[in-house]
Amino acid sequence: MDADTALELVRRGVTLLLLDVPEHTLVGIDTQMFSVGPAFKGLKMIPPGVHFVYYSSSSGDGKEFSPIVGFFVDAGLSEVIIRRWNTEEERLVSVPEEEAERYCQAVRSMEFDRQLGPYDLNRYGDWKRLSNYVTKDTIQRLEPIGGDITVVCESEILKNTQKTAMEKALDEKLKTRKVSATVDMSQGRGCYYTSIPRVVKRRGIEGHELTSLNLDKTQLLETIVATEFGGSEDLLLGEFQFSFIAFLMGQSLEAFLQWKALVGLLLGCTEAPFHTRTQLFTKFVRVIYYQLKYGLQKDAADNRNTEQGTSALLDDSWFSTDSFLHRLCKDFFSLVLGAPVVDGELLSWTRKFKELLEHTLGWEFQQNSAVDGLYFDEDDEFAPTIEMIDDQNL
Repeated sequence: MDADTALELVRRGVTLLLLDVPEHTLVGIDTQMFSVGPAFKGLKMIPPGVHFVYYSSSSGDGKEFSPIVGFFVDAGLSEVIIRRWNTEEERLVSVPEEEAERYCQAVRSMEFDRQLGPYDLNRYGDWKRLSNYVTKDTIQRLEPIGGDITVVCESEILKNTQKTAMEKALDEKLKTRKVSATVDMSQGRGCYYTSIPRVVKRRGIEGHELTSLNLDKTQLLETIVATEFGGSEDLLLGEFQFSFIAFLMGQSLEAFLQWKALVGLLLGCTEAPFHTRTQLFTKFVRVIYYQLKYGLQKDAADNRNTEQGTSALLDDSWFSTDSFLHRLCKDFFSLVLGAPVVDGELLSWTRKFKELLEHTLGWEFQQNSAVDGLYFDEDDEFAPTIEMIDDQNL
């Protein structure tokens, strides 16, 4: 890159100015993470738009790290985002407006240029594929009070939430990280995610109708899109991406549970992919394909700065062949690939998604034979509710 191009990117790009951050702290933006050195003051040349900033404080020697804290921003052209390290709370906080204006002028005068690391534009494409449906409206609707997303705030929220063995293990893994004794964020409120019922329960309808509603979640999807997202499919996909980013980069268990609920809702539909929501499902399969393609990649170079402080949470152990995702994908692939008539683009992306899981995780999707073509594991939390009819009533 020549000097003139670099200067233009600096002036037009977003600047993230981080003051007084202790050495060895891990600081990340989007798919990039850095270990703070003695001269570090932030990042420059950041493309305008939505980004996720996250960090993890160090014990001082760079061997122990606290749970990650992250926040979303929607930054405009040439905008300067300023945060200062609060030593007592071990987190980044905003600065007063008058002080912020002075720092903005200093940044625009290039006073901090040598202390700002460049945003790696070669990795921006990965980020755009993970966040292209997340908008300013998505952030404002979902982010917690104060904006900070961290597993430390989730203990009370998730105390009475039913979790699988995998999710309990993830919970323990996140909580074993060093937590500052001087900051108490346990009383914070989590994100304002949309409520997704796992099982449809309605009064005043026949048992066979209830069974049908749980076998095919199309009607539930239609209700949620209409009432919670104002009919906008892209808003739903925005929440789906928001929760994945908050889980993968921000290590939020609450976010993982929301992502899982949305996967269960969409992959639990049998009519919507072909009739009412073909376009939504084409976009959804493309989104989850890129999520798992990025999350399951084994490129050690991408983790060279983070292997000591953070670990890849989206690894094979979370997606074994008895996991929720395997069961849901197996049924969905059978549905789409076995349909006599299906949208060409949906079919293409479904095949790509299936091949990704087969090649990356070694999964096989051979269908189980069972009576009437229905098969459900006894411990499958996504198995539909089946209404049993007493023979005496026939």
